[in-house]
Amino acid sequence: MFNTTQIRQDFPILHQQINGKPFVYLDSTASSQKPLCVIEAMNDFYRQYNANVHRGIYQISEKASAAYENARKKVGRFINARSWRELIFTRNATESINLVAYSWGQTNLKAGDVIITTEMEHHANLVPWQQLAARTGAVVKYIPVNEQGQLDLAMFDQWLTPSVKLVAVTHMSNVLGVIPPVEEIIKKAHSVGALVLLDGAQSVPHMPVDVQALNCDFLAFSSHKMLGPTGLGVLWARQDILTAMPPFMTGGDMIKQVTLKGCTWNDLPWKFEAGTPAIAEAIGLGVAVDYLSKLGMANVRQHEIEMTGYALERLSQVEGLHIYGPFDPLIRGGAISFTLGDIHPHDVAAVLDGEGIAVRAGHHCAMPIHDKFGLPATTRASFYVYNLPEEIDRLVIGLDKARELLAI
Repeated sequence: MFNTTQIRQDFPILHQQINGKPFVYLDSTASSQKPLCVIEAMNDFYRQYNANVHRGIYQISEKASAAYENARKKVGRFINARSWRELIFTRNATESINLVAYSWGQTNLKAGDVIITTEMEHHANLVPWQQLAARTGAVVKYIPVNEQGQLDLAMFDQWLTPSVKLVAVTHMSNVLGVIPPVEEIIKKAHSVGALVLLDGAQSVPHMPVDVQALNCDFLAFSSHKMLGPTGLGVLWARQDILTAMPPFMTGGDMIKQVTLKGCTWNDLPWKFEAGTPAIAEAIGLGVAVDYLSKLGMANVRQHEIEMTGYALERLSQVEGLHIYGPFDPLIRGGAISFTLGDIHPHDVAAVLDGEGIAVRAGHHCAMPIHDKFGLPATTRASFYVYNLPEEIDRLVIGLDKARELLAI
């Protein structure tokens, strides 16, 4: 059974007061909190078997290596990868996308080729493609988005020609919450020979993701958004693509042999993991994956649908509040961006902080979609496995207070 009250007991950070009031954390889209089991697993590594991986033949190094690689296999099973060799550990989803842009992109793109993305992307899925286009002469096109977050797929269809080499799209928007029809997008992209990269930073933590069923070519996501530690990301890609790609960085552990005349690369996945990796963080992510798997990702998604539906209903009752993105919780995730009259989002967030409520205010690393709506910023509340409906009620009370204090 998915028991949120019981789940909350696993998160020490939630059991405190902020400004004398019970802490309400509504910023999981930026970074999730960590269950005690993840914290303890990382502490146990540092206390019991802290050693570098892949290099030592002594006992604790072998134990560390096994734990590190076991975490990789757990993550592979979590997204139903065909092989653990398709999982590359990076620093974050941003580095995963940059790895693709530099390694695959610079090898395969030339002047006149087309990259298609959307207007609602996180900067991490925009800027790498803009920079790649500047280096190669390729062109970036952006699928238009309406206020509800729906993509103009007619325009996408119009642009689809053999010149399109890559389609890079979010699997769940961090601003509008929308879940695009990625299955349809992938099928259409493949029909003209283009590869597809999904930014799964928001989707992988919040709903079942099966890379084989999706049939995408690349998937990028981050540990810290799915109950794991910061400083670790994942790139999944089809093994044949990774095999053909040159390394992103060079140095220790990604080589097989080095002479003064040259070198040969290590096998997958280590070809893309230069230097000492984030060992404790990988172990922590493996435990986070165990925790989410025990909850059941279908249950995680159902909880989010219920929380989002309740939040949309309650927030709609706040005078002067405008919500961006779809109002159907079945086609969106639990990130709700809004404005409250003419009050600046930073001021709204400051009042809420005084009430012990943590939300995000700003452009959320997605300036183009804010520019499209003529907004300098929005306030965003987001939910995860440890949030309760009564915390939404607290949010609404806090927003009413902000309106009363700051309304012009």
